[in-house]
Amino acid sequence: MGYASSIKAEWQFSCPDWIERLKSGRSLVPDLPIDADEGERAVKIFNKLRLPDVPNQPTMEVGAGDWFRDIVRAVFGSLDENGERHVRKVFGLVPKKNSKTTGGAGIMVTALLMNRRPRAEFLLIGPTQDIADTAFQQAMGMIQADEYLDKRFQCIEHQKTIKDRLNKAKLKIKTFDMKVMTGVKPVGVLLDELHVMSAYSYASRVMGQISGGLIPNPESFLIIITTQSDEPPSGPFKTELQYARGVRDGTITGARTLPILYEFSEAMQLNKEFWQNPRNWPMVLPNLGLSITIDRLVEEWTEASQKGEEERRRWASQHLNVEIGLALHADRWTGADYWEAAEDERITLEYLLENSDAITVGGDVGGLDDLWGIAAIGRHRVTRQWMAWIKAWCHEDAFRARPEIAEKLRDFANDGDLVICTHPTQDAEEAAALIAQIRDSGLLPEEDGVGVDAWGVAALVEELSLHDIVEPQVRAVPQGGKLTPAIFGAERKLKDGTLKHSRSRLMNWCVGNAKLEQRPTLVMIDKKSPSSKIDPLMAFFNAFMLMALNPEAAGVSVYEDRGILEVEVDYL
Repeated sequence: MGYASSIKAEWQFSCPDWIERLKSGRSLVPDLPIDADEGERAVKIFNKLRLPDVPNQPTMEVGAGDWFRDIVRAVFGSLDENGERHVRKVFGLVPKKNSKTTGGAGIMVTALLMNRRPRAEFLLIGPTQDIADTAFQQAMGMIQADEYLDKRFQCIEHQKTIKDRLNKAKLKIKTFDMKVMTGVKPVGVLLDELHVMSAYSYASRVMGQISGGLIPNPESFLIIITTQSDEPPSGPFKTELQYARGVRDGTITGARTLPILYEFSEAMQLNKEFWQNPRNWPMVLPNLGLSITIDRLVEEWTEASQKGEEERRRWASQHLNVEIGLALHADRWTGADYWEAAEDERITLEYLLENSDAITVGGDVGGLDDLWGIAAIGRHRVTRQWMAWIKAWCHEDAFRARPEIAEKLRDFANDGDLVICTHPTQDAEEAAALIAQIRDSGLLPEEDGVGVDAWGVAALVEELSLHDIVEPQVRAVPQGGKLTPAIFGAERKLKDGTLKHSRSRLMNWCVGNAKLEQRPTLVMIDKKSPSSKIDPLMAFFNAFMLMALNPEAAGVSVYEDRGILEVEVDYL
């Protein structure tokens, strides 16, 4: 076996015992065949750097957590004899106040000192101008705090550039935007706070440019250090996080990504008693005792808890890396508190057709820059539980009108819950075809089977007429305060467990976007901002209103009704 083949076999980045390592405080880097001498040389360089904004400017050896040294050792100890780097990417997920920006600056200064390529370019990219400024000040401060480094490197403040006077290599600190990779083929890139960058409509394109720009240099590397998102993960952040988890867990093999994820397991995150207990917090705080203490965190957690559920979730996402599945806010719809617990992954349209005795459909048809939502609610023929399935469509106009949610919409499309239309009438045609499928099954009531918001519904009504679905099978459902029975009714059925719904990140997002407006005798649902789409949720309420009428399906057999016909059904 040749050298290259043996290396490929040895560089395995999975870490199946990561939970035990977190509990015991051990490194999350698995055993790798790194060059120990080069790795330790890089660590020594990193350790000698000084913290520029701390009294007495202590060295990183005493001021930085070992997780930084794990990254340094792995990245700079992975160059083989041919100059190829085997740790090409690092994805680090670390809570706030663990010195990510300062440590990142130290890693990139170390990269300059370990560099062998003349005129090499390195990039440290921050999501905002302020974070980029902070990163540059930290890097420049480390250099100016050391007499040798101050002589060797030139800090050009107005360009946020640090230049090596010996070999002309440069470290540039930039803000994340479409021009970040213009004219650059970097040897190394560090991204600070990818979760913030992922909110930008161009995030995927820039990430593609960064990855492509690294290809020409065999020793190139990409280091991502980020906190968990304070909204449900989306865009490149979601993509990179899921990939890193797959590598860590061993479900993705042959990768060159080193995952360093300081997060609780999914079961731990679902158990509020576990992650809310300060005794478990050290598992995900690698800089504990240096830049943060448990006592300080407990004070902040107590204050956040007093401000309500939304602030508790936001705080937990940022300080403990607890992933938010459903963003909650103070004036939220109460049903949002029970939405996630009502998920049932078995529920599909086919499941409804096989197990329901009646199905009602709701539609909410928005403009070209909105979503189209269709919701089907089936009533289980044995348990009488309600089961909801939702589908949505959108046009490219929505991406242009609301670029801030473009990455989210692409994620929902990849999930299969959202269709991005390629021609003007695709949404109406496909929605009508789905409703016709339900009608053909005999489960759609002859009257009040399809409920829609009267506004903007013409296209759907026309398509339904082509399938001979017309009044009284289709009706306009009064909106605004007149949806109060569905708003209150749904939250009660979600809480008592008699309403289940298909698993959908799209609907989690829509439910989290819903704002409750309280009136003396009724309530109204609105969206919390122009880009916070709720159309599929409104379709759900329309379907709920019709199912609440206790409908009878148009095509139910009298023999099935009398119990003579035996039918095999699935019980919820």
